[in-house]
Amino acid sequence: MKNALVSALVLGLGLALTPPAWSAGNLASRPTVLELTLRSDLTMSNYEYTLETGKYYRWDITMAADGEELAVAAPALWRNSWINEFKIGDLEIHMMGAPWQIEFDGPGLIQVWFVPIRPGDYEFYVPGHEQRGMKGKFIVR
Repeated sequence: MKNALVSALVLGLGLALTPPAWSAGNLASRPTVLELTLRSDLTMSNYEYTLETGKYYRWDITMAADGEELAVAAPALWRNSWINEFKIGDLEIHMMGAPWQIEFDGPGLIQVWFVPIRPGDYEFYVPGHEQRGMKGKFIVR
């Protein structure tokens, strides 16, 4: 009984003297903007991005290929990230799981707001056009 009281007293004293853990700021504010443009000649503006775990990003994906129907897939990156939202114009999509791909039926902009949580190399690609070079990589450290 005496040992239990001493242990409880020591634990209580330790908790009382431990400073609280505070975040240095709002993690989901002021994202770093990444840009990707899908062009009519079936090329992309960027093929590689280097990211940091725990940092907030906004990936602006622009479809500039008029008359094409293209998608962007990054399933491994999205499975290893916290996704705040997908934004299309004034519409926001909040998710409780990772998507497979984002598809464009015509020109437009989709924004993906996310925080990578696990380091690794993650491929992104335009399904069906990988052999034409429409693929790239996220390097998350």
